[in-house]
Amino acid sequence: MKTINGQDLKQLFLSGANNLFNHYPEIDQLNVFPVPDGDTGMNMNLTMTSGAKEIQNRNDTDISEIAKAFSKGLLMGARGNSGVITSQIFKGFSVGIEGKQQITVREMVDAFISAKEVAYKAVMKPVEGTILTVIRESSSALVERIKKDTSFETALDILLEEAKKSLDHTPDLLPILKEVGVVDSGGAGLCVIFEGMAKAAHGKFVERIQLDAGQTNDSAVLASPYAGAKISEDEEGYGYCTQFILRLGGPNDGKKPFIEKRFQNFLSGHGNSIVLVRDDDIVKVHVHTLTPGTMLNYAQNYGEFLTITIENMSEEHHNIENGAVATDMAGNIERAKAEKAKEEPYKEYGLIAVSSGSGLDEMFKELGVDVIVGGGQTMNPSTEDFVKALEKVHAKHVFIYPNNSNIVMAASQACEVIDNTKTVGQVVPSKTILQGITSLMQFSPDLSPEDNFDNMKSALKDVKSGSVTYAIKDTDIDGVHITKDYYMAMADDKSIISCVPDKYQSLNDIIDALVDEDSYMITVIYGQDVSANEEKEIKDALEEKYPDLDIDVKNGGQPVYSFLIGVE
Repeated sequence: MKTINGQDLKQLFLSGANNLFNHYPEIDQLNVFPVPDGDTGMNMNLTMTSGAKEIQNRNDTDISEIAKAFSKGLLMGARGNSGVITSQIFKGFSVGIEGKQQITVREMVDAFISAKEVAYKAVMKPVEGTILTVIRESSSALVERIKKDTSFETALDILLEEAKKSLDHTPDLLPILKEVGVVDSGGAGLCVIFEGMAKAAHGKFVERIQLDAGQTNDSAVLASPYAGAKISEDEEGYGYCTQFILRLGGPNDGKKPFIEKRFQNFLSGHGNSIVLVRDDDIVKVHVHTLTPGTMLNYAQNYGEFLTITIENMSEEHHNIENGAVATDMAGNIERAKAEKAKEEPYKEYGLIAVSSGSGLDEMFKELGVDVIVGGGQTMNPSTEDFVKALEKVHAKHVFIYPNNSNIVMAASQACEVIDNTKTVGQVVPSKTILQGITSLMQFSPDLSPEDNFDNMKSALKDVKSGSVTYAIKDTDIDGVHITKDYYMAMADDKSIISCVPDKYQSLNDIIDALVDEDSYMITVIYGQDVSANEEKEIKDALEEKYPDLDIDVKNGGQPVYSFLIGVE
């Protein structure tokens, strides 16, 4: 091929997104830190899927329009730092071919140079040995190797070859990668995307492989690409609104062990508008999907249904367009609230915080937070999640507390893309829950936005944060041997203090590391795997060990992290 149009580019993008979907668990395995975080592969996959949904059913031949739509989908669906950088790469690509109906190979090369430039500008302190290095080195090498008669097929082969070379070089640029023995996960994800694009150029379009629980790619059956993922949340429902309550079983009932993150990942791969709440052995699920049967069959592996509700949203949409009254009561309530909010005057200030856990949610609400965005370590919220929250607050000045280093970029991107001239969003770059809480305490409705922001940002350094969670693999980092399923004591810069079999020993280790002669208060927020009965024991033990410090122990109800610790 010497030129390509919008439909050609669409196939390249979809094939790249499909290839990433098929391999994102392998990308997750490359993550350096052995923590059950919102992983790079999953974040990039959800970001690319959002872009793919934007162009899946478009028939434009104008290549600029397809690139622009894909970029918009990526921007709104971006999750985690890796997802945001991926969205910026393809935003730059779109900028590079703006206004063109079709492009030559040389113009595609120029677009990848634009992709590199935009991605680097989006990161305040670019780090080499990452996805940024891979796009920079591969695009620069492509410029050097391209010839007048080079075809698109050959050009994409060259891009992939150079991206892989760059990826192999990442451990030489980031010592931590070499220590752990892996390449950069974000760079690996970009290589997988390029691989899917190159295959499509050669007429070998990559289909999305749907895996059942326990299957690997070797035994998977090919399925239609984007089955169950074609719905846009903005469309208020094409497909089926599926809701159910599941009582979890066990081996004696013939049921599989329930792992919440794996369950959530399956839902994300087959639908959207997902709400998953677990309360002991009860799991409540809401999801929009084109394949409700797939959802129910999968869920029944883990328990038995107490209730099931399925509504055809496509039919609902058709009925509403023809003047019928909507039957989705929850949807009607939300729409009514939204309409009422539009009529109300904008208040001066609004506060948004990211939280995961009923106890944490209540803490933030008590501090005046207007909207809680669900997410955190195990599932990073998207740019679109923050845009919706900004709209919902209905305020002139809105402060966002991401409370996680991997969420700051998505929150910042939302402040840039929100289509509302009445609302100005600012991100207070809190990287931990305890930083967010401490910063929020400095907010005053009587101060100007500038003074508030300065005070809250300054307060971030007043607290030292730590956490306790379990390790997901064996490895060695910074001289500490990590054993799978042991508990790691980690400081807020992700330095690992210890890895021990007992979570309470891990708690003591991290507090010992954080406390110094200037400390005056210790806050411990315990998670789902710690019972409320243990609260007094933890507090008594700490008061005995640190008699001169104030001790505050609270139930956060957060998943995955046994303890979140703050020392002031």
